[in-house]
Amino acid sequence: MKPLFSHGPVPGYRMLLCAIAAFALMFAEDRFSRMEDLRAQLSTVVAPIQWAVSVPSDVLTWTSLALSEQRELVEENRLLREQLLMLSHRVQRMASLTAENVRLRELLHAARRDDVPYITAELLSLDSDPFTYQMVVDRGRRDGVYVGQPVMDASGLVGQVIAVSAYSSRILMLADASHALPVQVNRNGLRFIVQGTGHYEALDVLHVPDTADIRAGDLLTTSGLAGRFPIGYPVARVVEVEHDPGQPFARVTARPVAQLERSRHFLLLFPPPPPASSDELSLWDGSFSVDEPPQLKGEP
Repeated sequence: MKPLFSHGPVPGYRMLLCAIAAFALMFAEDRFSRMEDLRAQLSTVVAPIQWAVSVPSDVLTWTSLALSEQRELVEENRLLREQLLMLSHRVQRMASLTAENVRLRELLHAARRDDVPYITAELLSLDSDPFTYQMVVDRGRRDGVYVGQPVMDASGLVGQVIAVSAYSSRILMLADASHALPVQVNRNGLRFIVQGTGHYEALDVLHVPDTADIRAGDLLTTSGLAGRFPIGYPVARVVEVEHDPGQPFARVTARPVAQLERSRHFLLLFPPPPPASSDELSLWDGSFSVDEPPQLKGEP
């Protein structure tokens, strides 16, 4: 049978003794300078113990991070495989459509459209001015880059080159409010002008008649007019069409298909010059911007 009262100090006394010891140590540290040396020595002695105690937590954190990164890599690999399969399917269909297109153009005695040459470029820096949307890439005059050259990313049109040095080039992006280009609705061929708004996610489609056949979801592609951007490259997708009763024009907003905020690698295209016999293209001098509208040849 256990005794009713156990021998030894009562737990309350232990707490009191610890408090007294703590106050004594604080008093000694405040009064005696040698306590700093003693504390440093004790810290050196205790450091291995602290490291040993923290090892399980560090191992657990590292394991959790490794497993999380592994899951992300597995998921990313799965998505990339699905994307590769989808793109392979599109390439198979595109091969058949390309061959059919070549045969039809031969029947119509139309000129063949060859692939546009390009070079790759990588982002060097972004313009620090919050009111301009420009960037610098690592290709320049020595690579054949020229002012007005179209720039693409993996999704669509990014902008055009506006300045070239020996080893780098400055690019004006679609989002800049001073940039505009002619586009056409991929679904029906209607032609409009798209202008930047100063925001990455929005472009304005200008002077759209209220009765025009344009709707949310329509893909806007380069029309090939003005002789700067080759025809058929994706530019933006319509996200909103607002009709104001009594107004002749609708308010149309589109979103760039290019990843303007995230892309780091780009394609600089080398489109062939427009044919000299084209009356429509020959009217333009090849430049097109909001600040400097295109001038007809022969105008002062």
